[in-house]
Amino acid sequence: MSAALRAASAAAFALLRSRNERVSFAESLTGGLIAASFVENPGASEALDESYVTYAAESKIRILGVRRETVDDDGVVSARCAREMAVGVRRVSGADWGVSATGLAGPDGGTERTPVGTVFIAVAGPSGAHVREYHFAGNRGMVRAQAAQAALEALCEEIQGAAH
Repeated sequence: MSAALRAASAAAFALLRSRNERVSFAESLTGGLIAASFVENPGASEALDESYVTYAAESKIRILGVRRETVDDDGVVSARCAREMAVGVRRVSGADWGVSATGLAGPDGGTERTPVGTVFIAVAGPSGAHVREYHFAGNRGMVRAQAAQAALEALCEEIQGAAH
């Protein structure tokens, strides 16, 4: 795990713990990397409720409540899918925060409209859900690691924004 990912994970954990709040993750392209980095923090159970790797479209629909229309119309690599994943994992788990990551890590599967490295991160919290779009470069492992780090950094920014 990179130092940057470790730092983002530690920062998110510290913020959640200081506020006595909990998070749940819904991961697609990251395949559990966000949760795995989070549980590197001693005492992670104080802030982590649960985590799902919903790689297949059907699991996003069945577990998280992503709408079939979203999958059919926008695709699983979309802002709308990321938003529904984050809202869904927050609802299913009862956590204060829901974080999702969906995208294309490559090396195949990209299109002109959605190239490899396209990632959508969503954070759902008390004031709603916010989605961010990223375009990462590098091999599959690099894209996944950058996405995990971005998800944890987005969580920190949303928590800090909610504090104001």
